[in-house]
Amino acid sequence: MNLPTLGGRRWRACSTPRTCPTRRKRASRGCSEAQDVAQQHPCASFAVEDDRREPHHLPAVQGRQAGARRVPHVRHVQGPPVRRGAALRARRLRRVAPAAPATGLLEKLGVQLDPELLVLSLTHRSFAHENGGIPTNERLEFLGDTVLGLVVTETLYRRHPDHSEGELAKMRAATVSQKSLAVIARTLGLGRYVLLGKGEIRTRGNDKDSILSDTVESVIGAVYLSHGLEEARALVLRLVEPRLTAAADLGAGLDWKTSLQEAAASAGTGAPVYTSDAVGPDHAREFTSYVHLDGRLYGTGRGTAKKYAEQEAAERAYQALVAERAGDDAGA
Repeated sequence: MNLPTLGGRRWRACSTPRTCPTRRKRASRGCSEAQDVAQQHPCASFAVEDDRREPHHLPAVQGRQAGARRVPHVRHVQGPPVRRGAALRARRLRRVAPAAPATGLLEKLGVQLDPELLVLSLTHRSFAHENGGIPTNERLEFLGDTVLGLVVTETLYRRHPDHSEGELAKMRAATVSQKSLAVIARTLGLGRYVLLGKGEIRTRGNDKDSILSDTVESVIGAVYLSHGLEEARALVLRLVEPRLTAAADLGAGLDWKTSLQEAAASAGTGAPVYTSDAVGPDHAREFTSYVHLDGRLYGTGRGTAKKYAEQEAAERAYQALVAERAGDDAGA
């Protein structure tokens, strides 16, 4: 019968453990199995573990000593998990680069930013979710929105001392609206630098007004954190100056819906009534809005968002109503 070989010797399985010669010999020495092993291997004892319960407190056996005693190296065992998610996400963010080299963007902005903070300001949540939950630019967007509103409000207040609160509010809304900020973003070419997830890239997210306007605000927030209010103020004024100048001359165009409502009240036609339709998939919907006065259709508008479509419909309805009243006055 072929017997297994180990260490140059042949070994045979013991089928009768109670009558095994080895067991009888150990029993004849009058010692336990542990004591017998210690007698057959008389190397000096050493501590393997102590009274501490955590596995990472095990003392390590030195390399040479371990080799001499034919025991493996004792490696450090990871202790209980530590809450380090924020640090891990920050390290992942450091390895991220903008969608395009950001040198040109910084030149257009006229400021210098820490690379890590710049990447954070350009990181859309869709990209963050696809890359391990790294930080997004939403907190910077929140901060930048406040800085933008403060600077624009103060500037309008100082430039137009004779305007009422309502007029100033309309001018501010026109200056910091999503549409206005998206125009600024396209002027900067900001869309090519934004970090987007695969889904947003497929649906041309780098040209969506919502994403572009939010990114402008997050960049303003990053500049404020890096350089303070005065540098952020200078940046905001450079970006929105054309919009501020145009807002002073828009008149009714500051808010077409409000202007239409005021004109309708003056004409005695009743409040405007808006209805809207939407076509297309969720990520690429197109809205059509209609505005009626006294049951008559006065204006139609289209846009990628319902509010844009309503503003366009209100503009056309306002112009139609003003022209109608002018004709009535001429006929009288």
